[in-house]
Amino acid sequence: MKKDEMMMSPTPWTAHDGDDEIDLRELLAALWRGKYWILASAILGAGLAVAVALLLPNIYHAEATLAPSEEQQGGGLSSLAGQFGGLASLAGVNLGGTGRTDKTGLAVAVAQSRHFLTGFVRRHRLEVAIMAATGMDKGTGELTIDPELYDVTQKKWVREAKPGRSVEPSDWELFRVFSKLISVEQDKKTGLVTIGVDYFSPELAKQWVDWLVADLNAVMKQRDLTDTQRNIAYLKDQLAKTSVADMQTVFYKLIEEQTKTLMLAEVNPDYVFKTLDPAVVPEEKAKPKRALIAVLGTLLGGMLGVMLVLVRHALRRNGQDNAGLTVS
Repeated sequence: MKKDEMMMSPTPWTAHDGDDEIDLRELLAALWRGKYWILASAILGAGLAVAVALLLPNIYHAEATLAPSEEQQGGGLSSLAGQFGGLASLAGVNLGGTGRTDKTGLAVAVAQSRHFLTGFVRRHRLEVAIMAATGMDKGTGELTIDPELYDVTQKKWVREAKPGRSVEPSDWELFRVFSKLISVEQDKKTGLVTIGVDYFSPELAKQWVDWLVADLNAVMKQRDLTDTQRNIAYLKDQLAKTSVADMQTVFYKLIEEQTKTLMLAEVNPDYVFKTLDPAVVPEEKAKPKRALIAVLGTLLGGMLGVMLVLVRHALRRNGQDNAGLTVS
């Protein structure tokens, strides 16, 4: 190769740098040429997002803040457990002096359990409201029921059941749907518990929170009543069998404390939790965030438009390069 030809031929990195600069300019130019496509895509995305946002029903959130009741914060059996815990254990009796945190944690676990939630739905007959309702009529405040799922006139389920399932919702279906509507959260530092419900109707959301608190107290109270009555019966039986004075004293004291627990449980409606901040009917919706949906739709539409313009430019350039190679 001649010296002049060698001097005139570009080095690989010079050509590569020039191509990069040209490619960047070409991309910017291609985006500018396709600006109307990008704008149209952004407008289309915004329109679809607004349409979806308007079709989504309003969801209202009601919640109550609860604190452990005084009976669960120690004293009574808790103090007695320190004195007679060993002897009581030998006698086969659990004094239940677990303190506030364990009792509160147990109640939170019960509130999230399948048994409690399905029992709650069945007890208050909420099957139609959570399985067939699609929204609320703002004028009348009544729920909108999907006629393909439930016949309001004949009051029966008409949905198409999958093979192996019944037309009426099963306990598993009720738990799966209802557990998504409620929230039960405990603050580990303060011990306070928040129970919330998200639903189409603000009145029903508030009512369900009240029912959840009342039913949770009732269930926990019944559990402890059953245990206490069983303990009292056992202690009386053991008292009749022993002739040791010291053991009789222990049994009498245990029966006395268990009887106190039984009496307090029967007269106290706020057995586990007392309400610090009761639920109120929400006046503003919690979701959907329609403005956010519209913004995201616009951004996604614009990004899709940019991608289409760049793909179109790449295909056109490849076609031109292939045509140049064929001619040469």
